Amino acid sequence: MNELLLWVCGGIGTALIAEALLARYEVLVYGAGWRAPTTELPAGTPYARGAAPDAPPGAYLVFLDGIGKRRVRDSRDGGELVRALIAKAPELRVLGQVQPYSPLADPLADRPVWAWLRRRAGLLLFLHNVMQIFVAADRRYRPLYNRAVGSQTAAQLRLAGYRPDSGIPVVLLSYSGGAQVATGAVEELHTRLRAPLLLVTLGGFHNGANDLTYAERLHRLTSANDRIERVGTWIFPQRWRLCRRSGWNRAVRAGKVIGHRLDPATHVGPLSYISPKALLPDGRSHLDRTADTVIEVVRAREGVIPPPASAGGPHSGDGAA
Repeated sequence: MNELLLWVCGGIGTALIAEALLARYEVLVYGAGWRAPTTELPAGTPYARGAAPDAPPGAYLVFLDGIGKRRVRDSRDGGELVRALIAKAPELRVLGQVQPYSPLADPLADRPVWAWLRRRAGLLLFLHNVMQIFVAADRRYRPLYNRAVGSQTAAQLRLAGYRPDSGIPVVLLSYSGGAQVATGAVEELHTRLRAPLLLVTLGGFHNGANDLTYAERLHRLTSANDRIERVGTWIFPQRWRLCRRSGWNRAVRAGKVIGHRLDPATHVGPLSYISPKALLPDGRSHLDRTADTVIEVVRAREGVIPPPASAGGPHSGDGAA
């Protein structure tokens, strides 16, 4: 039994070391200028869904998925949320193809080695994306990572019909670790598109170091039962109130961070934010409430789309960790 435990621990340790090295590879390749993020999508994959491209949409919404993202198409849970948003808010143009855990926009599941590993050691796919979050948060690699994924996002928005200086807002909706990438992409998107930027984090796991000066607002969708998001507020000093000069705390003091409680949702599992089966007292599913909240904050932005007459105002808070 002890030998088996040692083998298991040794295997996991080796995998983590390998992932830590591989996760840095892409951002270093990008930084050296050896490769640029790819912009092509698989045949038949649209650059955006929802509102038709023949008229300006109410907003462009980019969904940055959690660590389950490893293809151009949405993950299972992320796909549920995207479909709900498109059905409930047909005025939005929605992009889900951005690869938040690949600075080179190279889908993990499409790489031959990873396709082989997926059939034999699927956990490594998740470890890869987890390690990418920490690379994106590392002060040594963060500027390059932010620039790479920011430029990838800007390129996809242009291909989806976005025109710089158009005044149409861009909404970065991020789930879990996607929040690290979304907050990091703000400056690059401002530089390339000069677009009004609205951030919405759902159970956002991020280190709070990125500058949010160019974001109009950050709506933080959270729950008292979300342990994974809470871990992020503990382990990253930039999320602590004592670190007053961090990007996160400057945004909080400026009144840019608005909290929305989605209790009793959990981060993952049958009671998650995106669960279509978990029901609330008002009869809505957790998925419906999450989609409704996202749409409400987007529509409530002044000068975009007037909120429906029946919509109530969001619960606000200072959003401080």
